[in-house]
Amino acid sequence: MRRTTLLAAALILAGTNAYAQTEFPSRPITMIVPFAAGGPTDTVGRLIAEPMTRMLGQQVLVENVGGAGGTLGAARVAKADPDGHTILLYHIGQATSVSLYRKLPYDPAKDFTPVGRVTDVPMTLVARPTMEAASAGDLLGYITKNKEDVTLVNAGVGSASHLCGMVLMKALGVPMTTIPYKGTAPAMTDLIGGRVDVMCDQSTNTSGQIKSGNIKAYGVTVNKRLGSLPDLPTLAESGLDGFEVSIWHGIWAPKGTPAAAVSKLEAALQAALKDPNVVKRFADLGTEPVPLDQATPAALDSHLKAEIERWKPIVQAAGVFAD
Repeated sequence: MRRTTLLAAALILAGTNAYAQTEFPSRPITMIVPFAAGGPTDTVGRLIAEPMTRMLGQQVLVENVGGAGGTLGAARVAKADPDGHTILLYHIGQATSVSLYRKLPYDPAKDFTPVGRVTDVPMTLVARPTMEAASAGDLLGYITKNKEDVTLVNAGVGSASHLCGMVLMKALGVPMTTIPYKGTAPAMTDLIGGRVDVMCDQSTNTSGQIKSGNIKAYGVTVNKRLGSLPDLPTLAESGLDGFEVSIWHGIWAPKGTPAAAVSKLEAALQAALKDPNVVKRFADLGTEPVPLDQATPAALDSHLKAEIERWKPIVQAAGVFAD
């Protein structure tokens, strides 16, 4: 009789566990964007949150946790309960933080469960509206001639604009006076106001300002022109060979998140990347969703590890570190 009771209890427990797994998500999901609201990564997050909400049956809420180049928000997700209800949308900084920060409180390759890549965003080289240079070649010549008198702004150490600026200075072999801001918005405000000279930032942030004439655009950092900005040449067309930078984004959950939850998050991400509104809005911003075979945990895991190795020598050569 006792064996029968124990067996029945075990079957009930197993059934309860199986049911609990099918319950995900049981409440709204918080998508941590580790940058200020209104920035390019925030834009990506808010575009995919709505179709992911429809697929998951629970609201995906974007929460901005800025600071320390994105590492504060990432650290929060690394320490969150691994139940799938807290996820991280981060960009290439997830790879470069390993080299940029001496005391990183987590391991990007070990303390997260990958869900999938989202998009690869081209960068654009832009300048204040009063910049004298008429073409990208003129601007590169202006930078080379004036060197440290040129102010190069970014959204903070570890931001996409900071990384692009480092690559630009390395490609030109010219130092500029770099000015880090606390977010993309104040940096763009000062660029529009003509108080600073140059910025290299994601097309998701600059396209609208370029189209409205608020800033001058000189080139894109990928090897083909953007459909949303067809008249803007690539930097390679302007003679800056070998300069190719795009800012990829991915979604992670905390380490130990159950496979069933990760699978549902992956399916929701893929559904979002096929959503017609997302595809259109991404195109308007000069980007596009990654192929679906890249929106997987395995593809993101492999890509992150390769990018960590790629950026190590670039960051070390620049000699830029943060505590």
